[in-house]
Amino acid sequence: MKKLFLIAALAVSTIGALAQNVDLRRKIEVTGIAEQEVTPDIINVSISLKEYLNGKNKVTISTLESQLEKAIAEAGIAKEDFTVNSVSSWNYATEKKKNPDFLASKQYGIKFRDLNKFDQILSKIDAKGIQSTNIDSYDYSKINSLKNDLKLKALLAARDKAAFLVAGLGDKLGGAINITENDNSSFPSPRNVMFMSKAMNADAAPAPESDIDFKKIKLSFQIQAVFEIK
Repeated sequence: MKKLFLIAALAVSTIGALAQNVDLRRKIEVTGIAEQEVTPDIINVSISLKEYLNGKNKVTISTLESQLEKAIAEAGIAKEDFTVNSVSSWNYATEKKKNPDFLASKQYGIKFRDLNKFDQILSKIDAKGIQSTNIDSYDYSKINSLKNDLKLKALLAARDKAAFLVAGLGDKLGGAINITENDNSSFPSPRNVMFMSKAMNADAAPAPESDIDFKKIKLSFQIQAVFEIK
């Protein structure tokens, strides 16, 4: 009998505890969205240089690299914005001894903050030694500040929507119970900017012409918010 009474008391206690944990507040869940498109002001570009034979003479990767470094300096691009990304052979000296006809290539990364300098740099490099160029990524210098502004706008949009709907029921909007953020931003896809060099096309222009254009970055934030209804 005592055991039965103890079990019943425990059951009542458990039910009471569960009832206390149930959120009985009236709530409304809404979604707010804020979007903005911006033109990227930072574009990361890779340039691939490759040795070539000019008759019996080889135009070396060192010569091409010197031309690129000089062009970079004259364009006023900071040293930290110019990097070596990769080399075609892990041991160029050894490969060169084994195969005198080996043509090495090297890839460089340049961070452009002024795209007008792109053509300026390419025009100062031997076009036959330029293998390809590629847009690796896009960025916007004030992106973090803009993201924060859009998140706040999305949250306020959600609040205003909730307040409007609740007012239609003759009630008042309470404080936020839960807020969830979703980043639906989209960046332009990296792409190749290819051209045929003189070494491959005798009719090619003295320097390659770029077709880099300004593809916009779309920042989009969605805020799902739950508010109490008073």
